[in-house]
Amino acid sequence: MAKIETNSIDTKCVQGGWQPGNGEPRQVPIWQNTTWKYASSDAMGALFDLEAAGYFYTRLQNPTCDAVAQKICELEGGAAAILTSSGQAANFFAIFNIANAGDHVVSTASIYGGTFNLFMVTMKKMGIDFTFVDQDASEEEISAAFRPNTKALFGESVTNPAVKVLDFEKLAKIAHAHGVPFIVDNTFPTPVHCRPFEHGVDIVTHSTTKYMDGHGARTGGCVVDSGNFDWEAHADKFPCLTTPDESYHGLVYTQRFGQKGAYITKMVAQLMRDIGAQSGPQDAYLLNLSLESLYLRIDKHTQNAQKVAEFLQNHPKVAWISYPGLPNDKYHALAQKYMPRGTCGVLAFGIKGGRAESIKVMDRLKLIAIATHVADARSCVLHPASHTHRQLTDEQLAKAGIPADLVRLSVGIEDPEDIIADLKQALQ
Repeated sequence: MAKIETNSIDTKCVQGGWQPGNGEPRQVPIWQNTTWKYASSDAMGALFDLEAAGYFYTRLQNPTCDAVAQKICELEGGAAAILTSSGQAANFFAIFNIANAGDHVVSTASIYGGTFNLFMVTMKKMGIDFTFVDQDASEEEISAAFRPNTKALFGESVTNPAVKVLDFEKLAKIAHAHGVPFIVDNTFPTPVHCRPFEHGVDIVTHSTTKYMDGHGARTGGCVVDSGNFDWEAHADKFPCLTTPDESYHGLVYTQRFGQKGAYITKMVAQLMRDIGAQSGPQDAYLLNLSLESLYLRIDKHTQNAQKVAEFLQNHPKVAWISYPGLPNDKYHALAQKYMPRGTCGVLAFGIKGGRAESIKVMDRLKLIAIATHVADARSCVLHPASHTHRQLTDEQLAKAGIPADLVRLSVGIEDPEDIIADLKQALQ
């Protein structure tokens, strides 16, 4: 499918991914079917052997899903992409596609609690070991965490919930020095505000449940490959891509599909085939509708969050605030470097009086809802130590940079004065 010829991220949001031909539907069609008919057994057999391109079962691929994945791929400036059923599935697939039992992965410590649990508990049971590092540590300190069997470095562009900004170039340099890809979850700023591939990142993941959907209506995820990591140059580290796959009659992914196609093709052919965490075509269609307004919404979220952050920064009952849009924020310079259009609508703050007082303020909110969600049109708030990171010990919370009094506020696209008025009455 042809890519739209434009450098504008805004235009790609509206028209990327699906380029209809003469007499074809203007909007992405919904292929609401599981299977496709073929005239001969050999024709279908060629599809099963990955010798021909086409569709035969929606668990692996579907034209609606592929068109929407292509739009996200174009937004990120990648080579290939795949939709998944959730952001958790996307992060799992991104790692499990290249790491097996007995392997090791380095991850930054300040990541979403669900991802931390996925890595530290579930994938550990599968035999994959993780080491968590401070993303702000020196290159030497982070490099010390790598082992001969390390297969990737993982981080979040803007962390959830601490709202830290990742130094892409520093971490990309470290990952590449150790011959492994740098994988980044770019959910919060979205490709409208942040383009990780332009700063050395190799693979990007998204929870499309968040800003890309923007309405709290459906879960989803996406994995995008830049096509820049040279798997063959590190063939001994990645035999899963560079040696024969016996489940496909000895096919070698890098030889058949090249550097730009091997990683995502293997993900479809193996992981989606066997695990089936696919997006449904209806969900993909609805996601595409939301993507068309993403560039408008993410700017409005960010503008509102800036006003709310400035209000909280000056409130006498607020002990601290973390938002990279504030000039005195620790990550302001990195945000200006990597996200000059703005970061996102999420900020973190604490109330004087500690954890108990922070919870009391949350309970007094009226317009802003307490919800296990983030990054949609409606403002919502959450206490990570009690909710998303509840499974972490106090020591783990500290290592992840999450104070016990931290309140995560996802600023919506309502009138900012109404959001501020609600915070004001709750703080009084």
